Amino acid sequence: MTTGSLGGAVSQIGELQAHLPAAASVLVGAAALGAAVLPGFAQLTRHVNTMAHEGAHAVMGSAMGRRVTGVTLRGNGDGRTVLAPSSGGGFILAGVVGYLGPSAFGLGAAKLIQTGHIIAVLWLTLILLAVLAIAVRRSGFGITAVALAGVLVYLMARYAPVGGQVALAYGIAWFLLLSGVQVVLAHGRNAGDAIALREITRLPRGLWAALWFAGSAAALIIGARMLV
Repeated sequence: MTTGSLGGAVSQIGELQAHLPAAASVLVGAAALGAAVLPGFAQLTRHVNTMAHEGAHAVMGSAMGRRVTGVTLRGNGDGRTVLAPSSGGGFILAGVVGYLGPSAFGLGAAKLIQTGHIIAVLWLTLILLAVLAIAVRRSGFGITAVALAGVLVYLMARYAPVGGQVALAYGIAWFLLLSGVQVVLAHGRNAGDAIALREITRLPRGLWAALWFAGSAAALIIGARMLV
């Protein structure tokens, strides 16, 4: 079935969709893993992880009363979120959640899928991308990357058959969960956030890396159980 109108597409948010069979979900997960780690794919898809990472900084910083003065997304896959004031417990907490952001968003998507609100994952993704676009308005590459991601998700949510939309929702959840672990392992104690937190708290960089690995691995295990 193809959605006939925008209203019809949006109305599906409150509906329940059938889950993918376990084998199909595992295949989607394998494809997501390949997208996260295979050369040629990883250089492109890591920008999705960075969007979730910087988005987590911005959301937590705002929740802690900090002003988000800007989010930068770079062509090499790096990113930066500037908060003001840049001190205090709220600033530290915002710094901690970055590497847990992709895993947290992936876990949230997995929970929606588990409850049957599968297509809602796509529309929630669009909302979060729109919020991120506001924060990266001064970053040329960033606004282009976020806009492109938003257009692709919108076209799927608006025009794709329900089966394709369900597969994409699973793919988003799997990718965020898997890339969350992969990026933590790749960056380790040399992560920029670990270095910054070491300077602020005097706690060793390895401690932050271990915390991020434990959190992202736990999210992957829990999320995988929801998706299969």
